[in-house]
Amino acid sequence: MTDRATRARRDAIRAEYAAEEAEAAQVEALENEQAVVSVRVPASLAETLKARAAAEHIPTSALIRRILTRAVHEPEAPVLTVEQVEAIARRVFRESA
Repeated sequence: MTDRATRARRDAIRAEYAAEEAEAAQVEALENEQAVVSVRVPASLAETLKARAAAEHIPTSALIRRILTRAVHEPEAPVLTVEQVEAIARRVFRESA
């Protein structure tokens, strides 16, 4: 597969995943009377979060909710350790190469 085809396939997968996440967030908000919060983050962080969520077999939104909940209710506990971030970054780099 050429680089262009690989990029196009990856972009299509990302677009489909983003659409599914948006739909899931809307459904969750309606079902659970939750508020939807939109946050801009660096692309590298978004990719890291998506990779971690995929590794844990959960939606990215569920992972972010869990991280935010822990950060608010357990402010002394680190959300991610340096080692975890580095491991995720290495895995994402290997998978994208």
